This record gives sequence, structure tokens and C-alpha cells, in this order.
Amino acid sequence: MSKYIFVTGGVCSSLGKGVAAASLGNLLESRGLTMRMVKIDPYINVDAGTMNPYQHGEVYVTDDGAETDLDLGNYERFTRSPLSKANSITTGQIYQEVIRKEREGRFLGRTVQVIPHITDEIKHRIVTVGEHEGIDVTIIEIGGTVGDIESIPFLEAARQFIHDFGKENVIFVHLTLVPSVSEGELKTKPTQHSVSALREIGIQPDILLCRAERPLEESMKRKISLFTNVETDAVISAFNITTTIYEIPLIYSKQGLDGIVVKKLKLNNTPKKNGRWRELVSAYINAGKIVKIGIVGKYTDLHDSYKSIYEALYHGGIANKARIELLKIDSEQLETGDDIGGFFKEIDGILIPGGFGQRGIEGMIKASEFARLNNYPCFGICLGMQIMVIEYARNVLGRRHANSTEFDINTDYPVISLLEEQVDIKAFGGTMRLGKSETILKPGTLIHRIYGKDSIFERHRHRYEVSCKYHQDLKKSGLVLSGFTPDNNLVEAIEWKNHPWGIGVQFHPEFISKPVYPHPLFAGFISESLACKEQKG
Repeated sequence: MSKYIFVTGGVCSSLGKGVAAASLGNLLESRGLTMRMVKIDPYINVDAGTMNPYQHGEVYVTDDGAETDLDLGNYERFTRSPLSKANSITTGQIYQEVIRKEREGRFLGRTVQVIPHITDEIKHRIVTVGEHEGIDVTIIEIGGTVGDIESIPFLEAARQFIHDFGKENVIFVHLTLVPSVSEGELKTKPTQHSVSALREIGIQPDILLCRAERPLEESMKRKISLFTNVETDAVISAFNITTTIYEIPLIYSKQGLDGIVVKKLKLNNTPKKNGRWRELVSAYINAGKIVKIGIVGKYTDLHDSYKSIYEALYHGGIANKARIELLKIDSEQLETGDDIGGFFKEIDGILIPGGFGQRGIEGMIKASEFARLNNYPCFGICLGMQIMVIEYARNVLGRRHANSTEFDINTDYPVISLLEEQVDIKAFGGTMRLGKSETILKPGTLIHRIYGKDSIFERHRHRYEVSCKYHQDLKKSGLVLSGFTPDNNLVEAIEWKNHPWGIGVQFHPEFISKPVYPHPLFAGFISESLACKEQKG
């Protein structure tokens, strides 16, 4: 039977529950244990697909096409746990399913209530993830903070796990804040109140992760232990780091977090095997080279909007023993000025990420043109690839009004458009290509050399395509169409001919990049950006 670890948060949001849960999963895997991870989001949306990136960060896509919270990206980067729709639970999904069952008469006329019907559905979904043979632990991160009205049904369901499976099979890890006040003094009172609120629900935390500016002194740990009824050794210092988030599992391990979990859940205490993780952290910290990458995007004001892309760039840096500096450029700023080169003066490579909507598009097109004409390494992802195609059609083909029908429905050269069967479908997401699918790479192209194979599988999240009507025009003008769907109809990758590194892809390679397995496209992009830097002197 699977053991269960619930990770909750208190005091305030954005303390890093996702990274904490992923780090714990990483440590348990290093001990030879098999685990699964679940993210619970208390919002009423069915999934994250329709959310603005400024509201909730990036939308992370799984192999089976689930549009989920960005924390699932952390799970995938830190662990080997497979992810699917089943690993993402929302309030919207729970109520939608319970109401469906009620309409079908599945409750036999009984009054449908939060307890037991909502909580039973929550428990069923959690148990389903970890019930398969060979799974030792299921880690469940409950979003939000203790005290949020939206989280109460999920916390109640978690409390019931103690009665359903026994205390020896369930533990609670609570992440809380130890803030600093005047002159840097750390205060424990918010943590005390947070644990008190959790205990009022009926949950006594077994482990505390105390987020603070610096490591907690032993006297402060003892004080927190005394007021929260948590063993002193189980009060873990989750202090701010200045290196990389990938060091966090090592910091927790040094304080014995994984050993405490193994002991409390009576798991087989196998030897640790996290040498490779230590090596990658060391490679990042001791990197002797610096590469500056300009990200020209629509949502650059919020770091989490492009979370997976930033992390994949760091992975590319690790692969090249280089440190990555991100220079975030709001594409709208490029639309008003003529001195485009000024924005890229300190930059070694340009990345144009995905997005939706017309805002900032012309700035992205200017960035693409600058990279093409000045031999800057350029990487276009999803919308970024479409931008590269539009720019090429305008400035090489001479179709000055070339555009996507997403931005100009009346353009006389719709080089990017919906497929014909999609045009009349208005529901957002109803025509999206979501999840993992196959791409056939053209032999002799740069992308084929990078992957070293004819066929690849990558994850998608988009509606618009390079219009089949203009494939021949683009090829005749010199644009390399280097990747297609297996039916040879839809363009999956493009390249600039006679350019050091100009690649656009319709899929999202960032979603499958890991620090221990950097994605070859990001590793190649960083390698060429390093070469560009050296050439500039």
C-alpha cells in the first residue's frame, strides 16, 4: 500500500511549496523509492488552460494534453515521476464530477454534501494515482494557504486519510514563513499561528519547513518545536539560496529531511544515491562562462510566466558548463523605437517564446529580423516559430502585409492560420493541439543533426499553423521547413538557411527538459550563443 505525504502551506502564498514537494520527491527517489506526485489547486477553473499567465504563471502541458499548474513542471524536472491528467486536481474537476454523478442518479436520491461526497471524490482521485503495484509514496501538494476557504474541503479530505489508512501511513509537511522585522530579527509568531490554524482543522503537522532569509539557529528551532508540538529535529530550515533551486534537495538532505520521512513512514531505509544531482549543482555553481540570453516576450514582467523556458535555458547552461543570465525584454518596447540593436547590445542569443493575442507581436517580428540579419542565434518556440515565418514572409518574400489570422483576420497573405476545419469552432481550447505527438525531421537539417534521429516526440499547445497554401512559396524563397507531422501536412520546425543558428519549432521542448537531461535544442542554442559571444570578443 502506498504511503501518503501531504504538503501544505501557511502564512502566505508563493513560499515554494511546489519546489519543496519536488525536492522531497527527489530525495525519496535517491533512496531507491518509487513515488508519485499530485497537485491540488483549489480554484474553480477545471484546469489552468484559460488563465492569463499574469494570473497564474505558465500553463504546463503533460504528455496526455493536460493543461496544468506550473508546479507539475517542478515535479517533472526534479523527479522521474510520470505525470498525466490524473496528477492535477482542481475544485472545478471535483464539483463537475460530483454533479455529473448526482444528475445520473448515482447517489440514489441522497442529499449531496461536501462531506462525504466532495471529500470522497477528492480521496478517490488521490488514491487512484498511487494505488498501482510498486509505488511506495504519493506526495500531495495542496495549493493555497491554511485558512483559505477554498482549501477547506481538501484539508478535510487529507485529515480523513489518517482514519482511512492509519497514522503510520500518512504524514503532513507544513511549509511556513519565519519573517524578519526591524534589524533582521526573525519572528516565529506567524509560524505558530499557521500551525494553530492547521490543528484547528484536525491536522497536526509532522514536519515543518520554515522559510526564512537565513538558516534558523537551534534555539529558534527549539522555540518553534515547543509552540507547535513538532519534534525539534523535524523543524527544517528552508532558508533563501543564492545559487540554484536545484540545490534545495541537498540542503534538505543535509538537515535529515528524507531520513525523518523514511523513519516516520517506516519505509525501507535504502542508501542514498544522489551523486549525479550533486554533480549538476556543482557544475552550475562553478561554471566559468556566462551567457546572456534575451527573452523577447509578452509576459516578461512575471518570472513564472515563462518558468519552464527559463529552467530549460539553465539546463542548457549546465550542459555547456556555463552560467545563464536572463535579460527579459518586453516585446512592446521594441515596437516604438528604431534602435533595436540597443536592446541586444549585451546579448549573446535571442529566444522568442509562446503566447496568445496581438499585443507585442510587431516587437517580436523586429527581434526576429534583427537576429536573422545580424547572425544572432535565435530560437523561436510555438508563437516564436510563427513570428519567424511571418517576418520571413514580409522581408524576404516581400509580402509586407503577411500575418497570422490570429492578429489580422483580413490579411492578404495569411501565412499563419487556423486549419479549415477549425475556423468555425469558437470555443477556446476546442481546436488546440495539446500533448505529445510525433514530428518527422528532414535529414541534413540542423535540427536533425541536433536530435540525431529522424522521428521525435514533443508536447504541443497551440491552435494556429503555418498555412499549407504557402509552404512552396516559403521553401522557394529559402526558408527551410525542417520538420513535419507524419502526414507531411503541418510544419513542425523551420530554419534559416546560411545562418549560424536560427531554429523555430511549433512544439514546446522546454516541457521535457531536465537538469540531469538537458534538452538537445536548448543545449545547442546555448552552445551557439557561447560561440557568438566569443566571436564578438
